[in-house]
Amino acid sequence: MATATTTPNYATELKGLRENLAGMLPEKMLADFDAAANNQEASFTNILKVKAGDTAPSFSLPDATGKTVSLGDLLKNGPVILTFYRGAWCPYCNLQLNGYQRILDQIKAKGAQLVAVSPQNADSSTAIADKNELTFPVLSDAGSTVAAKYTHVFRNDDTSVAAMAELGYDFDGFNVTDDRLLPVPAVFIIGQSGKITFASTTGGDYRNRVEPADVLAAL
Repeated sequence: MATATTTPNYATELKGLRENLAGMLPEKMLADFDAAANNQEASFTNILKVKAGDTAPSFSLPDATGKTVSLGDLLKNGPVILTFYRGAWCPYCNLQLNGYQRILDQIKAKGAQLVAVSPQNADSSTAIADKNELTFPVLSDAGSTVAAKYTHVFRNDDTSVAAMAELGYDFDGFNVTDDRLLPVPAVFIIGQSGKITFASTTGGDYRNRVEPADVLAAL
């Protein structure tokens, strides 16, 4: 567990997660998931739809309690770190958001706020918040419409959905809509002027994520 002065390293913690997954999932299933990640890495180009210096697309989205949260209102209180993730069912998203939670005090000390967005419904957003003891807003983006303004959006492949069903997960049940659209994970920092000051993704391979240290450095 990281302390207040220690920044989590996603890449290091990913190794432990991968070891756990290898012990939990059938070898063929894990290989199928990895193949999908590798295919996305090779296929997805020009992932980021906006870059540093661009005006951030505005949004108003519900949080896990149903309260509407707008970018405009958030910016009144300081810069906003906006991260797009896939869902509560994704172990890599859980690892990433858990790491970001552990640097939240450092983020706040720099006068900034953290907000996470996914296409999930309120129950699924609550589940990931509870599991990782998240104390920052987790917003629902139906159909990934806001995500599409910031990052590449794609339809989850049938093989991955079927594998999840085999594990007992109803993929469609997690989200607001049943279009199976997911965002490529990406992180943005938006200054109070509404301009993007940092835009980053690790590519189409969803197993990799922007490091907490990189977010703090960008602030």
